[in-house]
Amino acid sequence: MRKPMIDVAEGRFVDAHGRHVVLRGLNLGGDCKIPYPDGGTHLPSDFADHRSVSFVGRPFPLPEADDHFARIASWGFNCLRFLVTWEAIEHEGPGCYDTDYLEYVAALCRRAAAHRFVIFIDFHQDVWSRMTGGDGAPGWVFEAVGLDFTRFDAAGAAHVMQRRYDYSSGEGRQESRYPMMSWSRNYRLPANGILWTAFFAGATLTPHWTAGGVNVQGFLQRHYLGAMAALAKRLADIPEVIGFDTLNEPSLGFIGQRMSEPQLAADRDCPIPVRAGPCWTPFAALRAAAGEPVELPVLGAGEGGMQIVGSQIANPEGVSIWLPGVEDPFERAGAWTREGGAARVRDEDFFRRTGGRAIDPDADLVLPFHHAVAATIRNVCPDWLVFAEANPYQFTHGRGFAKGMPARTVNASHWYDVDILWRKSFDPAADRAALSERYRAEMAMLFDTGAIEGAPRLLGEFGIPYDLDGGRSFARWAAGERGEAVWDAHAAALGAMYDAIDALLLNSTQWTYTASNRNDLRIGDGWNQEDLSVYSADQVENGDGARGRSGFARPYVERAQGVIRAMRFDSASGRFEAEIDVDPAIAAPSEIVLPEAWFPGEIVVSGAECRFDGERRRLIVAARARGLLSIAVEPATGKDAKGESTIRYARA
Repeated sequence: MRKPMIDVAEGRFVDAHGRHVVLRGLNLGGDCKIPYPDGGTHLPSDFADHRSVSFVGRPFPLPEADDHFARIASWGFNCLRFLVTWEAIEHEGPGCYDTDYLEYVAALCRRAAAHRFVIFIDFHQDVWSRMTGGDGAPGWVFEAVGLDFTRFDAAGAAHVMQRRYDYSSGEGRQESRYPMMSWSRNYRLPANGILWTAFFAGATLTPHWTAGGVNVQGFLQRHYLGAMAALAKRLADIPEVIGFDTLNEPSLGFIGQRMSEPQLAADRDCPIPVRAGPCWTPFAALRAAAGEPVELPVLGAGEGGMQIVGSQIANPEGVSIWLPGVEDPFERAGAWTREGGAARVRDEDFFRRTGGRAIDPDADLVLPFHHAVAATIRNVCPDWLVFAEANPYQFTHGRGFAKGMPARTVNASHWYDVDILWRKSFDPAADRAALSERYRAEMAMLFDTGAIEGAPRLLGEFGIPYDLDGGRSFARWAAGERGEAVWDAHAAALGAMYDAIDALLLNSTQWTYTASNRNDLRIGDGWNQEDLSVYSADQVENGDGARGRSGFARPYVERAQGVIRAMRFDSASGRFEAEIDVDPAIAAPSEIVLPEAWFPGEIVVSGAECRFDGERRRLIVAARARGLLSIAVEPATGKDAKGESTIRYARA
């Protein structure tokens, strides 16, 4: 039996030779959430065509693939978190798979493999679906479970850009109508609460709620996993595809919340952040979904946190989002009642306890799902790894993965500097060392809290918005400025993040590479005005389309003839250092990525055990004895400076 191209051992990725491997890559890509070519949220849509859309062409048309893959490889990346959505595969209807799309993804993965990329597939979602303000599930799911998505906006059940944005206006940002980053608020709105609760806890809480002749949870998970299996079968013969993500940043809906108690701060039971604005409870959400106007408390920032500062009426027209004749399954199950003409709670702990005991969402609901994903993909290819995710907010409240995760699982958690993400501002003069240390501490806490025994740690998402400070860099570019200085803030922030990643020896896939990106506050990555792409077609005239290249195209040890003990890069001096605990029984050499962004021109190699592969930009180091090997690479200086770099290595 052949060895997997990439496997796990003692908390590390290893290759077929037994070398310690660092996966460093990109998410591909930010616009895979939307149909091609006209699915961007900067274009109006009522989603009426949801059964006939196509995602063939996302992340880019096949004839353009080699150019994009060559560009990404030239920056030193070796891994792709390849985005697909359930909708892209099964949009036409239950069990109707888009074979053109499946073949397109397979063809792209083969092209990526030819460029030496390792690939894992991310079944992506944000706030459930495009019809609920994000991406993921196909539109027919709503009808199947008894919901009418065309009424969500009128009922206040979902906050969707295509329903709120004034497309006739020339204004890019419309903060009064559609505030930036507001899509994430959907996790606390009725549609998301209902659907995520059904997905993870339908069998537990609403046993009489059926779809397609089975319980709603079984129906939803069966189709989700069926779409995953359909794609898996197309990719099974590509060794460079090493596994599948479980589900991007899943929510648990109403699970953990009290029925009618307003939540003023996130907590362990319900860790989704609480923002200023209307405060929904499950009781209010279910009443509004059933067509009842509801009065919601309005939260505002006060001393010590959020406090109630007013109230407002949601769903004033009394629009029901349930299809005619559909009874609210939560009401039927005993959560609440309208008997006697007035709505009242029947079970305040309906979403917290069942059968006389507290619900443990991680062990009772999410763990079985992770095992179902593992079984689904390994039924196709036993070698595949499981890249596990949980709700990213739960780690800050002390909740990690449940014990008993599938064998050969990767901890693929996400981390962002939420201050930069929400404020879209960063000072490039910030104390780099202090910032790197803060990032290191936060990332360490994330993986320590969410530790999975024996699992490699891969930071599945991190990154920075490129539309910082109202698009300051875009304006500088439009005014004719060129060079790295245009992106100084982005490069500084990303450099600090990679400093922390190096210090912790993490694997990582940065968010994101979006081929359709534009330097336009209205467009960005084409989805809800986000703009985190390291590439934009507007920058191609500068050479390769990179934005802030010096922040992400950095040296690192890609494969070690033994175990990597440390690596550090000083962007001020251009010096890279690494320490490898050499195992001479491993026949293959260490390989260190030296991107041209930091090491232009010829690489001068001194020592019989080193050589430089200029085509692949790899320093090859073959050791012959056991021990700690120290390697330093730095730009040449003084009389030897010819745009060259020098390498020094020694045994500690």
